[in-house]
Amino acid sequence: MIAELRTLLAVARHGTFAAAGARIGLTQAAVSGQIKRLEAQLGLRLFDRTGRSATLNADGLRTLARAQELVARFDALADPATPDTAQARLRIGAIASVQTDLLPGALARWRQAHPRRPLQVVPGISLHLMDQLDAGELELAVMIRPPFGTPAGLAWTPLRREPYMLLVPATLRARAWRSVLEAHPFIRYERSSFGGRQVDRFLRTQRLQPRESIEVDDLPAMTALVAAGLGVALVPCADDGTALPPTVRAMRLGEAAFHREIGLLRPGQGMDDPALEELVASLRAEAATPASRRSR
Repeated sequence: MIAELRTLLAVARHGTFAAAGARIGLTQAAVSGQIKRLEAQLGLRLFDRTGRSATLNADGLRTLARAQELVARFDALADPATPDTAQARLRIGAIASVQTDLLPGALARWRQAHPRRPLQVVPGISLHLMDQLDAGELELAVMIRPPFGTPAGLAWTPLRREPYMLLVPATLRARAWRSVLEAHPFIRYERSSFGGRQVDRFLRTQRLQPRESIEVDDLPAMTALVAAGLGVALVPCADDGTALPPTVRAMRLGEAAFHREIGLLRPGQGMDDPALEELVASLRAEAATPASRRSR
């Protein structure tokens, strides 16, 4: 089955059966045959086929993550002296905002000690990352703290707290955040995300009904929309909003202030992989580093 798994990885990487075959020395028909054989062995349909394109479906994406680990472990067998975990791929989930903030510096620290260890960063919203971690598809998730508590069998390690602020165009000189929020189009943090749920709860607690304009689950996109004059947005701002573009300013919420907590969710029984523990330590060190000194 290893040959079929390698072919699956090639199709996922190159997009079509023909392109994958050209890279691994097989005809398109041979690639198609291997994928059909793999699907039959697994009892799963892995691709949505449209014309010449082949797109991994949900089962395919889950199988792909496991295939990467299995192939890496198989390749490690060539060196009996290599510890079992030395070449196993680490799968780290991360919400979008930490991928350009905490993660680069933490991985730079970690990579110095583990220059050859394969690592995959899996993007997603906190809710989906938590489900993947619970299913054993991730070893660690950097995400927003679950609002309903930590699920059984998992452990939470806090990294930092970020205050929510009202982002407005820099040209807007009003000082009362509540009147601004009520008077301008509202760019909403997507409600199915943990952060979006916090915003929704805040609006209900404050009895606010803003004029909703756009809903999106991407903090840089929300900031860009505010900069373009399309409305105002409640956004968590790392380091009190000092990293905002010059065309956007942040209004504090005063006594109504609320926060989100960024941290690590991982199996609660501890980890027997020293490299993963070192990655946790690197993330904690990066979170404690002032923004002005973080690696980029």
